[in-house]
Formats: sequence, structure tokens, C-alpha cells
Amino acid sequence: MASDWPTIIAKLSADPEMTARFNRQFSDGITAENIRSALVAFQETLLLTDSPFDRWLAGDHAAITSQQLKGYDLFRSYGCISCHQGANVGGNMFARMGSLENYFELKGDAISQADLGRYNVTGNPSHRYVFKVPNLRTAALKTFFFHDASAASLEEAIVMMGRFQLGREIPTQDVEYISAFIHSLVGVHPRLNQLDLAKDTP
Repeated sequence: MASDWPTIIAKLSADPEMTARFNRQFSDGITAENIRSALVAFQETLLLTDSPFDRWLAGDHAAITSQQLKGYDLFRSYGCISCHQGANVGGNMFARMGSLENYFELKGDAISQADLGRYNVTGNPSHRYVFKVPNLRTAALKTFFFHDASAASLEEAIVMMGRFQLGREIPTQDVEYISAFIHSLVGVHPRLNQLDLAKDTP
């Protein structure tokens, strides 16, 4: 997310409580490997259920708003669903970032190693600029988007996806509808109640 391990380790190490917690869990404290292990362990618990959209799919037609339903229709008609698919609305395939317009060409000299995407793992030249399509179940909870944190809001991310993946300029009203739909995907977690955004749903 536009950072690096030395920066992340330095920030976490500056927090005494975080340092103490890592020291309790890992004999060697805060390291890149231990941070990865902690993140994986946490992310494996992020199973959100009973979202408004799930309730709508199950037959509760009052579970989502008319704006969210309109957003779902637009999400399908624009073609977003071709990559963001399945129960998690994504997360089950890889795709090239900038399939209809060269996203990385616009970055110019600011291109970094992270921009090479899956190539960094496989070494296969055809995997340059290819990334895992994220699932959208928790996208409404995020404050930055994409591997390089280049979008600072969900709405900005939708606009960018329209441009670079669909080759279309999505009107502001449609962006708002699609954002409303994505908010309806957020479920609840038995321990992380703050993830329930029902009161903030557009």
C-alpha cells in the first residue's frame, strides 16, 4: 500500500503497546515476517455475515434501499461484475490493472517495484501489472484503494476503475449509486461490531 517494510516496522516499533503485544506473541518481536503472520491470522477472522445485500438475496426486499438496488443494477450493466464476482464479489481471479488504458504509463517515473504486481511473485513477464481482484465485501470500510493507495475514497476508486478497466467515464450520480450498493455488502462480525455500517449506509 505504497509503503515498505522498514517504514512499517519503524512506525509499529514507535508504539510501546504494539511493541509489547508483538513481544508477547513472537520471541523476536516486530519483524516483517511476524507482521505478515499477525495480519494473516487477523484477516482469517474477518468473516462478515448478514449484510443488507445478503438479506435482500434471501428474499427480504426491504433490506436494501432503492439507491442500493439501482447501484447493483449499474454494477452489473457496466460490467464490474465480470471481475468482482462470486460470494465475496471478487477475490477469486487476477486481472491487469489498466486493461483499457495504461494506468502505469500515466505514473511516469513514479513507477515502483510494487507496480509490477504478480510478476514480483512469479517472474513471468506476462504477469507484469497483474493483480488479484479484491473482494468488495469490506471495500466500504477502506480509506485508500489499490496496491499503491492512489485512490483516497470509494467513489474515486469507482471512477478510476471505470476509466482504466472499462474505458468509460461513469457519471457522478451512477458513482454514488454504485457506492451505495457496495455499502450494502458490509456484514456484521461477532466481535468487531464497529464494522456494522448500517447507520452510515447511503
